[in-house]
Amino acid sequence: MLASKWVYLVVCALRKGRRRNGELARKLEGITPKMLTQTLRVLERDGLVRREVYPVIPPRVEYELTELGQNLAGLLTQIRSWAEQHAPDIKDARARAIAANEGDWAA
Repeated sequence: MLASKWVYLVVCALRKGRRRNGELARKLEGITPKMLTQTLRVLERDGLVRREVYPVIPPRVEYELTELGQNLAGLLTQIRSWAEQHAPDIKDARARAIAANEGDWAA
C-alpha cells in the first residue's frame, strides 16, 4: 500500500486537515476519480483516514488523517526531505553508472 504514489500524495494532501473529495481531486492533478476513491478506501480500511458523511442534501463527505495517518505523514515528510537533499548525489551516481556500463542501466 505504501508503495503507491497516490497513497503518498493523498496522505500529504490530507496532512493539513480535512478535505472533501473534490478538493482532493483538484489538489492531486492527474488522479482519476476511480483511483482517488480506491486510494481513499484503502487508507480508510487500514485506519489511516477517517471518512465522515454529513446527512445533508446533496451528501457531503470529508476525509481526514487519523492519528496513525498523521504519524505516517510525518515519516513521508522525512523521506521527501531526504530525497530532496540527496537528489544531486543520486543523479551523479546514475550518470557514473551509465557511463561505466555504456548505457545498460535504465534511466
